[in-house]
Amino acid sequence: MDYEKRMLEFWETNNIFNKSECREGEPFIFYDGPPFATGLPHYGHLLTSAVKDAILRYRVMRGNKVRRRWGWDCHGLPIENIVEAELSLNTKKDIEEYGIEEFNKRARESVLHYIAQWKEIIPRFGRFVDMEHDYRTMDSAYTESIWWAFKTLYDKGLMYEGYKAMHICPRCETTLANFEVNQGYKDVTDISVTIKFPVVGEENTFFLAWTTTPWTLPGNVALAVSPELLYVRVKVGEENYILAKDRAPHVLTGEYTIINELKGKDLAGKAYTPLFDYFNADAALKNRERGWKLYMADFVTGEDGTGIVHIAPAFGEDDMELGAHEELPFIQHVGMDGRFSSTVRDFAGEPVKSKDNPMATDVLILKHLAGKNLLFAKEKVVHSYPHCWRCDTPLLNYAARSWFMKVTVMRDELIKANQTVTWIPAHIRDGRFGKWLEGVRDWAISRSRFWGAPLPVWRCDACKELKIVGSLAELGGVQIAKNNYFLMRHGEIEGNKNDQVSSDVRAKTPLTPDGAASVLLSARELAGERMDFIISSPFDRTQESARIVARELGLKPDSLIIDPRLGEINTGNFTGGTWQQYWSRYSSSEARWTEHPYGGENKTDMQKRIEEFLKDSESRYRDKRILIISHGLPLVMLRTLFEGVGAHLRTGEWHNAGGPELHRPAIDAITFPCSCGGEMRRIPEVFDCWFESGSMPFAEAHYPFENSDTFDPARGVGYPADFIAEGLDQTRGWFYGMLILGVGLFGASPYRHVIANGLILAEDGQKMSKRLKNYPDPLAVMERYGADALRFYFLSSPVVRAEDLNFSERGVAELYRKNVLRLRNVLSFYNTYANREAPPVAVQASNPVLDRWILARLSELAREVTEGLDAYELDRATKPITLFIDDLSTWYLRRSRERFKNADEKSYALATLRTVLKESSKVLAPFMPFIAEELYRAVRSEQDPESVHLSRWPELPEGERATLVPMREARALVSQALTWREREEIKIRQPLATMKVRALPLEEYQELIRDEVNVKRIVLGENMGEDVWLDTIITPQLREEGVAREFIRSVQDFRKSEGCALGEIVALTIRAGKDDAVLLEKYRAELEQATATQLTIAEGEMLSISRS
Repeated sequence: MDYEKRMLEFWETNNIFNKSECREGEPFIFYDGPPFATGLPHYGHLLTSAVKDAILRYRVMRGNKVRRRWGWDCHGLPIENIVEAELSLNTKKDIEEYGIEEFNKRARESVLHYIAQWKEIIPRFGRFVDMEHDYRTMDSAYTESIWWAFKTLYDKGLMYEGYKAMHICPRCETTLANFEVNQGYKDVTDISVTIKFPVVGEENTFFLAWTTTPWTLPGNVALAVSPELLYVRVKVGEENYILAKDRAPHVLTGEYTIINELKGKDLAGKAYTPLFDYFNADAALKNRERGWKLYMADFVTGEDGTGIVHIAPAFGEDDMELGAHEELPFIQHVGMDGRFSSTVRDFAGEPVKSKDNPMATDVLILKHLAGKNLLFAKEKVVHSYPHCWRCDTPLLNYAARSWFMKVTVMRDELIKANQTVTWIPAHIRDGRFGKWLEGVRDWAISRSRFWGAPLPVWRCDACKELKIVGSLAELGGVQIAKNNYFLMRHGEIEGNKNDQVSSDVRAKTPLTPDGAASVLLSARELAGERMDFIISSPFDRTQESARIVARELGLKPDSLIIDPRLGEINTGNFTGGTWQQYWSRYSSSEARWTEHPYGGENKTDMQKRIEEFLKDSESRYRDKRILIISHGLPLVMLRTLFEGVGAHLRTGEWHNAGGPELHRPAIDAITFPCSCGGEMRRIPEVFDCWFESGSMPFAEAHYPFENSDTFDPARGVGYPADFIAEGLDQTRGWFYGMLILGVGLFGASPYRHVIANGLILAEDGQKMSKRLKNYPDPLAVMERYGADALRFYFLSSPVVRAEDLNFSERGVAELYRKNVLRLRNVLSFYNTYANREAPPVAVQASNPVLDRWILARLSELAREVTEGLDAYELDRATKPITLFIDDLSTWYLRRSRERFKNADEKSYALATLRTVLKESSKVLAPFMPFIAEELYRAVRSEQDPESVHLSRWPELPEGERATLVPMREARALVSQALTWREREEIKIRQPLATMKVRALPLEEYQELIRDEVNVKRIVLGENMGEDVWLDTIITPQLREEGVAREFIRSVQDFRKSEGCALGEIVALTIRAGKDDAVLLEKYRAELEQATATQLTIAEGEMLSISRS
């Protein structure tokens, strides 16, 4: 799509997006949910981009000031899983042995692996968004805002540490929030079992209990019954069983005899023999004497199972609550890694529910119990079971410690806040999202992982007192820099090989080949980081390194700045020795800061100039990405200033020092003395990445530490968002997290209008799969049909109302033909007749009815699209567009062609078409920005803004709406007449005598109908059964006229094939049979005028046309 690429180049060259950003007007607040950049953009990303871009372009054209800032989601299991796969690490223990620092370094590198491709594809799709000044959830400023939020919520009593039954992923070895759990449910086949629990003191008598999790049976400590439910003791063969009376017919498949009936409360307190002897003999087990008995519980019913429930307090919410209430023993026989503990002798180390074979361990347990005659029955069942949303491992219900946000106490506030939101589609408010809010549970916001924003919680190792940190200042650290600094050490020189001192700035110190190669490699790693400029030490080796990087990053020469304050430490009169020899002359390591054994500088001197450099940079620049290329010791100083801890860089190595390093393990090394004399150490957990992304409204602004001019909820600045949009699944993700944090922190919903889109599926309705290759590459689709067609395909479909869409490339192709291609043909027609030199002519009120009608349709189009966009209903807004393009192309232009050839009418016809193209281009701009720009640039005047995307939204007079209904009726008559012709197999070029109609249109519409239907006259019919009747009798005269028209068509086709210019008079020779030659001679004048030719007519055996 060459025209789209030309428009992209025009936007970039003329800085159109930035000009639209700089407009002043009423702020329209938009929050952009951050995607992960761990893969290329897929159709889902493009869909949400189309939705966001359409609404935001519209708001800019309505005069709003709209900030469109891109962001990246950087933390969490999605990133960790990728790094684990790259490094072949399978468990948390593997990561810890590999090293958390190195693991997190790889995670940081992996985060933005595809950033360069995203920065090509998103703009290619036509989206206007600032990807150069993006926010990143891994940045220190972002983390500091999250810390503030955590402490604020803690101080409000909304954060607490608890021990609850939750779902864990045994592979990732971390807890998951309930809405994460809900993302991973799928139907699986499991084993359900009915187990025999021997009743103490009653020979051959058993309680029957049913479970679908046999792996929890070693942790069984009790059975639960319903107090008022009726139970029976039945005899089957030589054994007696106790179970709910209503369940007996379902559980006992053979004959049985009821011995007696009793209530559940009568069974309470009865003891049974444990299935396994791993724990009941352990004298140290707390509350051991209360275990392996029956207890009453309200959650037990007679609707399924046996009416008796197996209780393992460590593995279920009801179980845990009953265990706490009845003070039962607590047995956690499974570790966080999902494997049996060593105490479970028969199955020690076995995974309780592996990903590859989830039933394997259950089968082992059942075989073991069957061998002890404790297995009553088993069967396979299909049920919905939760899996990890990232690694697809079956989850375990597991009692674990976590930090929680007390969402349950906010329930009413959340529901009330949701009522203020306009959802598209509307049913989400009280349906999917509203129902979810009614059942909210406390949010587990901590994760036992590595790559994430650290929880700002320090605990005393002696008295267990907590310290909650809400800012870097509370850590005693430096303030976060206003710019993002990247540090790089120069490439290797010969002196580096033997630790040689080289501090003379005048010396020639070229890089070695290996040194230049390492710098080039680092430059390529930095390619996705978008440097604004490089500041280099003046030394020969640093400048050479800087030039290599600048070339690789495509930076201009003036982007390289030399600053002597970044130079190597001045070693004075010490020359020719090694660094070890140099430092040995100082009396101690502390003396390196005070003594001057060689003259020159000490560390204090160097630190002063480094601090001066940094202070100067912070005052001079803001929001810049700066690469500093210097030497070993100055870079250690800079890292100390940025991060509190200095660390050497190898030659050619680079490091992002955008702010203090707040990731593990650096943050874990920070300790405080406690008032009790103990040491406060940070707890190891990191934040749930949904907490991080939900903090986006305030964290991307580094609130409350700066930017109060653009974000201050107390003053209604920057909060709430007027509009957000993401997929329907985010009702239990980003939408949900933002609402909880927004209401918890600021007391109001963080958004006013939400568009929730559905899923893009493969054409057969299956999930799109790279493995199955069941969908076309998005870039290839854009290359074939353009981004405009793909955007419009999305925006005009039900997917913008949260319905799923089976993607069809044929559907994109159809919209390309119907919309884009037609518009380009209209533009080509306009360009054919437009006179660039002649001054534009105003549209006249007395223009023909077609002009008045198309202007009325234009006004109607603008009104209908405006109403749809104001309501955030994109499918409604796009629907009139295709209809209007059809009207413009297949009716207005086709019926007006002769006027453009007429010298008297041409200027007025062009004026109307110019107006239609210019104003309709503005209406098209939010949806199809490329073709809109091409149309606009073809017709704009010198006084108009340079781009349609800098234009104001059209506010058009209604025009002659009285033309709309008569024209619609006239076209309906034409359609029926053409259907009649088709039925009678009469070509449209064959004139007919008469057309009868029930109601006679006005004369100006009759003229259009006559021309389109090719009839001589239209008359009022009487007693007609249909709206239209055609006289299909073809007289000799009519037949002659039809033949003449066929000749005209043949000549026009010949002109086209010969490449004749419009209006060029061409001399042609037509050879035809005698009768046809006579006919041609009769209609010569009409033929020559209609075809711009000078004809020579001669007889021949068959019709032929050639140049004379």
